[in-house]
Amino acid sequence: MLKKVFMAPDPGRARLRFAARAVLGIGLAVVVCGLLGQSLTGMVAGGLAALLALFTVADATVRGQAVTTALLPVTGVLVLAVAAELHAYPVARDLAFLAVVGAGVYARRWGPRGHSVGVFAFMMFFVGQFLHVTPAQLPELYAAVLLSVLTAAAVRFGVWCYERGRPAPAAPAAPGGTGLARVTTRQALQAVAGAGLALVLGQLLSGQRWYWAVGATWWVFVNTASRGETLVRGFRRVLGTVLGIGLGLLVALPLDGAVVPSLVLVAVAVFGIFYSAAVSYTWMMLCVTLLAEVLYGLLGVLTPSLLALRVAETAVGAAGAMLAVLFVLPVTTHATTDTWIQRALRCVHACTAEAAARLAGSDTADPAPRVAELEQLLGRVRMSVAPLVHPLNPLVGRKRRARSVLALLDDCAREVRGLVAVAADPEASHDARLAAACWRVEAAVEALTDGGSGPLHRPAGMPVEPALVHLHGLEHALADLAEPLRGAAAPSRLVGA
Repeated sequence: MLKKVFMAPDPGRARLRFAARAVLGIGLAVVVCGLLGQSLTGMVAGGLAALLALFTVADATVRGQAVTTALLPVTGVLVLAVAAELHAYPVARDLAFLAVVGAGVYARRWGPRGHSVGVFAFMMFFVGQFLHVTPAQLPELYAAVLLSVLTAAAVRFGVWCYERGRPAPAAPAAPGGTGLARVTTRQALQAVAGAGLALVLGQLLSGQRWYWAVGATWWVFVNTASRGETLVRGFRRVLGTVLGIGLGLLVALPLDGAVVPSLVLVAVAVFGIFYSAAVSYTWMMLCVTLLAEVLYGLLGVLTPSLLALRVAETAVGAAGAMLAVLFVLPVTTHATTDTWIQRALRCVHACTAEAAARLAGSDTADPAPRVAELEQLLGRVRMSVAPLVHPLNPLVGRKRRARSVLALLDDCAREVRGLVAVAADPEASHDARLAAACWRVEAAVEALTDGGSGPLHRPAGMPVEPALVHLHGLEHALADLAEPLRGAAAPSRLVGA
């Protein structure tokens, strides 16, 4: 686990900058709220709003990110008002919370913007329960949320906008469909069912902290697309929470709410959340748990019994999510994996075609965006296959095939990157062998994605031409992929879950 976080590749120090900017933005937001006379409750709400604004917004362009960020406080104000007005009416409050859960998950059908707004809406309702917000507190919290989002936006788009000039590629769109065939529709219903179960069981455990269980269910569903992914995420959430509680007993509890060391620990936890999010959900949850413990310490309510209750509520929430994905309109892992593998292979096809056109002298062909898209798609493949390659999975044969597929797809990506780098050279030569090799790569991808059964071409010899080296490597990787994919009777049999 340590190696996964601290030795994971960080090209361009993107994760480091992401985390450092978050500490700066959230810290400034809290300072601004404090200087303008906000209470501790307002500062906590503002800090969480700034965290969400910096963490969840992931549009492809800086302009898109700015628009989404501007929509967050609008959503937050409305949801906070509902949470506060219904605070004294438990049944209406609970039904409204479940409605926010369902709407927040369903909003993912509109891409990164819908996802960001949905997460912010849920968390504002959660904050309303966390801080026991009443209607009389709303003006202060409105001001805190608005000030904090504005401050975070000033840092993100003004002080330190490292994305400007090289926007991140858009996240791959989720598989489409209509009605219950749409994954987001199914997940919204699953999330409501899981959150409803977590809400009932959570209230049996604690009439005050029941929302922890609902929060655990919600976050298990974030960034998952199948029951296998959800089960793995639920396990990692519980594991990260348990580890975070253990760390909190050693670090947060002895502080007893001391302001200066608590603020330092908050900064460390925030940095850890942002730095580890892309590589380890377990580590991220450890940092989230530590942050919550320190905040409760600042509020003067942190005790060992409260920490034990958090573990129990988290387990209940994760169990609610797991039961929902197993029994409520399940989205199977094999269907999701099949979709992402097919899309990754088609992207290899598109990269090769663009590179071939560039080598042929086309001035308009640009394979670079396709390479960025391929990296995003491979990330989704890894996430989808995660249940199979998990250490606790007992299906050794399928685990071996899944690892083989991942390794060979990585080989394809490496050869594609090399081919694109060669094609970018204005002096790169083009001859009939390159055109033939590109055609064979495209034919191989079509054979793998269209269910063909014939043997794939394996080039012989060792070419000298750089572009041919990468094309031959790509051909070999695609030919090797035929065995685990076809041997498993297509990608849908790869995981069998």
